Amino acid sequence: MQTLANWDGGPGPWILFFPLIWAAVVIGAVTVLRRTARHGHRGPWRTPADAGPSGDSPIAVLGRRFAAGEIDEDEYWRRLSVLDEQFGRAAGKGGTA
Repeated sequence: MQTLANWDGGPGPWILFFPLIWAAVVIGAVTVLRRTARHGHRGPWRTPADAGPSGDSPIAVLGRRFAAGEIDEDEYWRRLSVLDEQFGRAAGKGGTA
């Protein structure tokens, strides 16, 4: 303890541990934030508006493509029937999303 209080010869090699501790804290915080963001959890920097298209179902995307004119009506109904089988949506319930 006497060597820490003695400033005649300088702080000594123990002073190098402070930057290492801060680097470990920063690296740990960045790692935790990146892992939570990677698994779909919103980090503290993301707002709900930045969360991305969470409600975009394949049927909604298909409806938008049909409305934009990217696909014709025959292709729309063909793909919709495949999506109905795959996602279990009843065929008589509504049209596009």
